[in-house]
Amino acid sequence: MRYIILSSIVALIVLGSVMCTTTQPVSKTTIVELPGGKAFAGAAACQSCHQDIYKDTRHTAHFLTSSLPDAEHIKGSFAYGKNKFAYNEDMEVVMSRVAKKFYQTGYVNGMPTQKEAFGIVIGSGRMGQTYLYWSGNHLFQLPISYFTPIHDWANSPGYSISYIRFNRPVTANCIECHGTYAEAQILPDNSTVYDKQKILYGIDCERCHGPGAAHVSYHAAHPADTVPQYIVNTARLDRQLRLDACALCHSGIRNMIQPAFSYQVGQHLNEYSTENPSNGQLDVHGNQYGLLTDSKCFKQSQMDCSSCHNVHKDEAKNPRLFSDRCMNCHAKKDTCTFRPENGLVLSNNCIDCHMPAMASAKITFKMDQHKEAIPDLVRTHRVGIYPVETKAFVDKLH
Repeated sequence: MRYIILSSIVALIVLGSVMCTTTQPVSKTTIVELPGGKAFAGAAACQSCHQDIYKDTRHTAHFLTSSLPDAEHIKGSFAYGKNKFAYNEDMEVVMSRVAKKFYQTGYVNGMPTQKEAFGIVIGSGRMGQTYLYWSGNHLFQLPISYFTPIHDWANSPGYSISYIRFNRPVTANCIECHGTYAEAQILPDNSTVYDKQKILYGIDCERCHGPGAAHVSYHAAHPADTVPQYIVNTARLDRQLRLDACALCHSGIRNMIQPAFSYQVGQHLNEYSTENPSNGQLDVHGNQYGLLTDSKCFKQSQMDCSSCHNVHKDEAKNPRLFSDRCMNCHAKKDTCTFRPENGLVLSNNCIDCHMPAMASAKITFKMDQHKEAIPDLVRTHRVGIYPVETKAFVDKLH
């Protein structure tokens, strides 16, 4: 289960100023301490004063992007006949459940070769999931993932389909984009070890607002103080710093300058990692920042990610909502020159024309009994004109 803060919180006030750099008080709600004296309180400490936000964020893909393995969070089926992935007639992986533990077991010619327990679930399941297992204090990816479009098991991205393997290591940079915090150490052999007791799952409050133990402690002791202390309010950051907070995980694979989890929101991302020129073409998966900043809408406005996204709410699959946000600028002038013959009100769905779901060149899934890999479909964040996708969208509504 996620961390639960046992001490009661007398009062918290609305998130306010950028994190203070003065000496911070010790919090009784600390669950993970960081070098330099800052510490995490855990999101449960936020709910007494931010109850609605706390409740809403429990349903977002960000919050659910990593979790401990249980029947609620693992989306694949363990029922007989639906719990196998066949590489070929000689090799298969079987998913099984024993009491409250879940396993993947590789078989070659009917003989088990390796069996590992699910240790961490990665992904909310909205588009798919992959799974990690523990070997001591090391993390490795399990060979079989779950692909939501077909509601079935699939070969894990990064693994060959030619043979069953359990040997893909998971670095702290992977967890950095799927969790709030993990204490990790790189060993001389370049492997990564983790402290299992110091992992905060999901993208939670303190991932974006900074370690909050001092904030919680201060305002519990000073409930009459209405000026927020020791916390990051992203709304008060300048545009680039707000973009940097999202670009940490949404600008593709970056060249690391500092260790994972050393960057905190409110700092300049380029001091911790830099863009990787080898990213080449702006693929729809993983570089939403690059795609957005390459868009005319971005270049001719002061928009940032929060102009369209309210990260505190689950707003997925709601094109009307996002289209309304487009109209905040475009309603002032009718800039759409496309006029469908069937009288569609295009302002109800700008998204499927100008930000269509497109096939990723980087993330593909190999399905059981399928010869060709299926690409992940991800909505592009390069706002533009896509004639083929627009025609398909309009034809579908006829």
